[in-house]
Amino acid sequence: MRPRETLTNSQDERLLPVRYACPDITRACDLAQAFADLVRHQRGYLLLEWVRQAEQDAPKPMRGFAGFLRQDLDAVTAGLTLRWSSGVVEGHVNRVKTLKRAMYGRASFELLRTRILAQS
Repeated sequence: MRPRETLTNSQDERLLPVRYACPDITRACDLAQAFADLVRHQRGYLLLEWVRQAEQDAPKPMRGFAGFLRQDLDAVTAGLTLRWSSGVVEGHVNRVKTLKRAMYGRASFELLRTRILAQS
């Protein structure tokens, strides 16, 4: 899913026959690269057009993904447009959940609390 211009010549040569052999893969790759570009460059204003294209002629899994995006289009557009992010908070939540899973059934709440605070 890297940008096409970052592929080496051998990677590009290996990808070309696959794209020729299966039009669905070609369309899925093109849409995925377009979506990655929207995310990388925060072009949320282009999301609705991407969703329409994906719903129109994409392979079934991509159409499903586009449908899920459409369900909460305003939030996804804001996430791809605004400079604010909850990424740091989500990272902390992930860290705490990982610790909880690792300690499940092994220790008390106090030990869990100590481990969480020690890693902060």
